[in-house]
Amino acid sequence: MKEESLVFAALGGLGEIGMNMALYGFGTGRKRQWLMVDCGVSFAGPDLPGIDLVMPDIRFIEAEKKNLLGIVITHAHEDHFGALADLWPRLGAPVYMTPFAANLLEARRYSEENRPHPPVRVIPQRGEFRLGPFHVETVPVAHSIPEAMALAIRTPLGTVLHSGDWKIDETPVLGEPTDETRLRAIGDEGVLAMISDSTNVTRDGISPSERDVQVSLHDLIAQSRGRVAVTTFASNVARIRAVAEAAREAGREVIVVGRAMDRVADVAGELDMLDGLPPFVPVDRYKSIRRDKCVLILTGSQGEPRAALARIASGDHPDVDLSPGDRLIFSSRAIPGNEKAIGGIINNLVKQGVEVITDRDGLVHVSGHPRREEMSRMYEWIRPRIAIPAHGEALHLTMHRDFAKAQGVRDVIRAYNGDLVQLAPGRPAIIDEVPVGQLVKDGNLLISALDDCLRERRKLGFAGTAIIAIGLDDRGNRLGSVDIATIGIPGEDDEGEPMEAHLRDLVEETWRSIPKNTRRDPEAVRQAIERGVRAGINDLWDKKPYTKVLIVEL
Repeated sequence: MKEESLVFAALGGLGEIGMNMALYGFGTGRKRQWLMVDCGVSFAGPDLPGIDLVMPDIRFIEAEKKNLLGIVITHAHEDHFGALADLWPRLGAPVYMTPFAANLLEARRYSEENRPHPPVRVIPQRGEFRLGPFHVETVPVAHSIPEAMALAIRTPLGTVLHSGDWKIDETPVLGEPTDETRLRAIGDEGVLAMISDSTNVTRDGISPSERDVQVSLHDLIAQSRGRVAVTTFASNVARIRAVAEAAREAGREVIVVGRAMDRVADVAGELDMLDGLPPFVPVDRYKSIRRDKCVLILTGSQGEPRAALARIASGDHPDVDLSPGDRLIFSSRAIPGNEKAIGGIINNLVKQGVEVITDRDGLVHVSGHPRREEMSRMYEWIRPRIAIPAHGEALHLTMHRDFAKAQGVRDVIRAYNGDLVQLAPGRPAIIDEVPVGQLVKDGNLLISALDDCLRERRKLGFAGTAIIAIGLDDRGNRLGSVDIATIGIPGEDDEGEPMEAHLRDLVEETWRSIPKNTRRDPEAVRQAIERGVRAGINDLWDKKPYTKVLIVEL
């Protein structure tokens, strides 16, 4: 009889920051049972035109869904639970999450039509439950969102500590600090493996406390003479509370602007996370509040073009504007890739006379992830036999691997998405690969990131398109004139000749080169003209447009 084993694989989050999805398997072969931890998205860059969200390709666990016992969400950041509504229908497993995450999921379902409704089992931030061979204990950790938790996953072959996103913050504005006492006790029991956050492994020391940011925001708001606008991640309820407390002490009213921020504020209010604060003022009262009595909390800290901040900066918001002498605070840090969009917003506001303050100017933001000294403490508490760096790009995973070895961990495995790691029994090792990839949300559809339509969109964005329609009879004779339409191609060459005239010449030249017998084959004619036009335009323009020839058979 084959020996039971405990294995780990990531379908997302190892080799990238975002799109987190981890799998733990226990058993043998087709009888192996699975536990999924997190189901996140990442945000598309310019290489995926028309796409907003990217998520893991789940074909591996979809094929094993009869053995998938549950999905545990460590916290409600988009990179950990944002793919749940789209991917859950393919999996069908029960979902376990804390009240804040569950309420946020429900609020989103009500605001977006036809949103699936996974069966959620609400669990406490500190608690225990069992799923088959997995006994899961949830442990509070500090992070930049309420109710984040680490997971101690106990199995017959040993305990795995899945850290989730965390930091050490002794003075959080909201919620519990990272539970050192419980984590030390778990370490004392003996931990087989720790899968842990690598985001800030490049940074020495300890992350500042959320309380330090609160003090800084209090001073900036108290010293302001005009309006104050603060933009931050909508999910950061502690930051929302810190701004609201500073506004109250400065005698100012708070207006929350942006759908995502409204949704989070509503959920936080329902869960008593904003107790003791005056009610937020509706946005339609904005113009009736004196400039020195107003604080705005805005979505759009990452330069999102449809968010409140971008619309305000471009003068396109229906309710809110900023004036010379007002102050905008970026209480956030730019996610790599968003710098250009954020810079454009800052420049627009500065031109309007708005003072802009970022994390380069003062302590207006802290990360929710551990720096090296905090990571060292976690290794001291847990003392795992095996370490697998997670939540990071290749550089982060490699630096974390070396860091974990320096902490005395016996076996450190740098794994990437798709690597199947056997944790027990025996010496840990990568033993196989599982299929991985990326899905993208294209409108209402989920498609592969390798789909031809995305490749074609990239070509359209680079060199435009030429569409050519030709009529043919069944003998291969041309009927009527050639119709040509171009999109994104210059109207003239460098000597002032119309590009359409060149296209017509290229069509005629290619047509004459096609043997008469071949002209009876519409597909051969299409391919020949597409090749001829692309090559000819490339000689003239040094770019190959996307060329589409339509053969109309008459």
